[in-house]
Amino acid sequence: MSFNLYPAIDLRNGKCVRLIQGDYDREIQYEVDPVEVATSFEAAGASWIHVVDLDAARSGESQNLDTIASIANAVGVPVQCGGGVRTVEAAKALYDVGVSRCVIGTAAVENPQIVDEIAALGFGIAVGLDVRGENVATQGWERDSGLRILDVLPRYENGGVDALIVTQIIRDGMGTGSDVEGLSQVLASTSIDVIASGGVGALSHIAELVGLKVDGKTLAGVIVGKSIHDGTIDLSAALAVIEGK
Repeated sequence: MSFNLYPAIDLRNGKCVRLIQGDYDREIQYEVDPVEVATSFEAAGASWIHVVDLDAARSGESQNLDTIASIANAVGVPVQCGGGVRTVEAAKALYDVGVSRCVIGTAAVENPQIVDEIAALGFGIAVGLDVRGENVATQGWERDSGLRILDVLPRYENGGVDALIVTQIIRDGMGTGSDVEGLSQVLASTSIDVIASGGVGALSHIAELVGLKVDGKTLAGVIVGKSIHDGTIDLSAALAVIEGK
């Protein structure tokens, strides 16, 4: 299995931002053009671009579709996009503007059959499981579902899911490292590819994730956002770590 780094662009009101620990009141706004950021990621060697529509994640209604379309049209690598995809129509709208893989979060937890319905469209699909402690959060990380992540994993085993994106909310944007213990438990509990998200703040954190192996299974990748935007991590150097250079 190859390990991919997914540089992230989080969108709010058409701008490139980051939220600390998923808190909409703790927003960092970057005075950059999201499309230019995406093309710079591709130029640095990224094989995927990860985009999150934070407005849609909170409200269920996209306000950033034009920006997402511009990103998808500007790069030659596939775009993975999520945030507020709670209907088949919302997923189709993303596919129609050039998104290659749709990330389903809240809907996949609250209405699991929608995963099968969207997968039936024939496009790529990932399930985003955002975790606070052991419990899965929904509605833009603002609601506790009351469900443990290990208990929901079996729902997606036969649903045409490309990957599970596991985000540890309390580590997101903190740069203190990923939840390796939690990721190890997920790896041991599913046959689906697992992508880590949240907490990466150094090249050593990426190396640790690349080297993580449970029962012969490794992670499929990691999503990195704030540390790249802040300049803490150089994307080209991070990709070199993954390639073992």
